[in-house]
Amino acid sequence: MSNIHVSKGTPIVAGFFEKRTSSVQYVVADPETKKCAIIDPVLDFDPNSGATATHAADELLHFIKHENYTLQWVLDTHPHADHLSAAGYLKDKTGVPTAIGEKVVEVQKLWKEIYNYSDAFPTDGSQWDRLFRDGERFKIGDMDVEVLLTPGHTLASIAYLVGDAAFIHDTIFMPDGGTARADFPGGSARELWNSIQRVVELPDKTRLFTGHDYCPAGRKKPLWESTVAQQRAENIHLTKARTEQEFVALREKRDRELPMPKLILHSLQVNIRGGRLPETEKDGKRYLKLPLNALGDAPWNA
Repeated sequence: MSNIHVSKGTPIVAGFFEKRTSSVQYVVADPETKKCAIIDPVLDFDPNSGATATHAADELLHFIKHENYTLQWVLDTHPHADHLSAAGYLKDKTGVPTAIGEKVVEVQKLWKEIYNYSDAFPTDGSQWDRLFRDGERFKIGDMDVEVLLTPGHTLASIAYLVGDAAFIHDTIFMPDGGTARADFPGGSARELWNSIQRVVELPDKTRLFTGHDYCPAGRKKPLWESTVAQQRAENIHLTKARTEQEFVALREKRDRELPMPKLILHSLQVNIRGGRLPETEKDGKRYLKLPLNALGDAPWNA
């Protein structure tokens, strides 16, 4: 059994679906103190034009103001490969601390090599105000939050357990979506299986909030909330692959068929900087760097 501490309480959770990347951003609030945190905010980015904007993040701030909440944290679950994080923008806008899991330093080291960054790029996690270790606890208002290390999708993935709610992002999707891919640099299907076991050992009624929904099988409406009991009974991967060996085989076969996310090379160079765009160059512009052939061959016929 898990040694996870299950804190009491029912936070108020609001999910905001960002349709460009099928991402879900969250505002989670302590109902007593009205203090809140933002989890996995999205910075708007159009790869065709190179345009950036803050519409999605500003919507979160507008909601917080409307609800008379006080923002206390800006949290990321991992360095995302499918969207740009708005953590840096929100830090500059509000002054509240940003945080992520401590293993982000290993992700920084890995992607520093991929992007061929100079030694001047720091790989110590200093781009965030706080780096959380597995089992570490902090507070949103008066509510206890526990950090769970959940590697597999990335080696730095964490989940946040707040009362009866767990924010698990790219670990388990909605039951009809299965589980997250584990083939990114530093990913591991075997570690993902172990992380999933940590999640499904939580109490049956624990509310699970995922970070993406791709509306599988033509489902019309995006969804992002389930329960542990629901996942155990209905998840299309967990009901099919009952053992670690079966799951690893299923996940690795599936991953070999998937193209890389469209924004992986765009987003990681921003997200390992704490959600900040590259520095302005002499001409006053910022530039993203796209290394060619860095992630292996493509599934050309996919």
